[in-house]
Amino acid sequence: MATAPIAIVPSGVGWVEEAVRAGGGVPVEPEEAEGLVWLNSWVVDGLAEVLEAAPQIRWVQLSLAGVERFAATGIFRDGRRWTCAKEIYADQVAEHALGLGLAGLRSMVVSARATSWQPPGGRVLLDGRVTVLGGGGIAQALLRLLQPFRTENTVVRRHPGQMEGASRCVGPDDLHGALADADLVVVALALTPETEGIVDAAALAAMSEHAWLVNVARGRHVRTEDLVDALRAGAIGGAALDVTDPEPLPDGHPLWGMPNALITPHIANTPEMTVAPLAALIRENVHRFAEGQPLLGGIDPALGY
Repeated sequence: MATAPIAIVPSGVGWVEEAVRAGGGVPVEPEEAEGLVWLNSWVVDGLAEVLEAAPQIRWVQLSLAGVERFAATGIFRDGRRWTCAKEIYADQVAEHALGLGLAGLRSMVVSARATSWQPPGGRVLLDGRVTVLGGGGIAQALLRLLQPFRTENTVVRRHPGQMEGASRCVGPDDLHGALADADLVVVALALTPETEGIVDAAALAAMSEHAWLVNVARGRHVRTEDLVDALRAGAIGGAALDVTDPEPLPDGHPLWGMPNALITPHIANTPEMTVAPLAALIRENVHRFAEGQPLLGGIDPALGY
């Protein structure tokens, strides 16, 4: 098996070193490396400094799925090969999205907070309609989970076309039409300048009064003030958010006290859930890099993800 010198920053993370070695890599300092596993998920400037001091590094593996902070700096255009953890967390996040959607539609938000017996309420997802914003790994995993519910699924994505598990797949220009008849709307797409604020007042107005919005992507996909207004007016059934803008959601924010809002603190994919799939990805990509093969989770510099 071919070997490759790989730097790990920060060093000393045992399971990452094991994954690098298992893939045929040899852990070294950045100035000696050809590849870099960057574990400081939110430290953008520090990465630029390391790469400036180590121009011989040809490949960088990021540990995040959402890499918008890095993309905003233009760092992906430096000529190196860039990979991230997109799609490896898809199953966990899709499971959380489905749980949030069911909790909302089934009125579990109200029931869980009640201190007295409540009148019956809620809707079933079975044979319902689901619209998913995004056509990546989370969307694909969610469509698989939805199969037993016999839902009619619409996907809104950059490039329309056939997608397994979707009844139709449309482009961003058809967003409002795709929202109109949905019982459940799930946001599961990459954050880019084009998708920031995609769920705004107009999008919320296009949704049905009983529909629930689920966001497991990034908080900035949703215009929070517009959402608060829609929830107060009863314009939609409710919102279940694993991500918010701002994040963390401040104490006392209106969303905390709303009976038709459910907030989870960005736990669709926890650190404990991350270790096994990320280790497997690192091991496989180190092996592929050493052998000169295509890498998994490649980032398109033009798209930013």
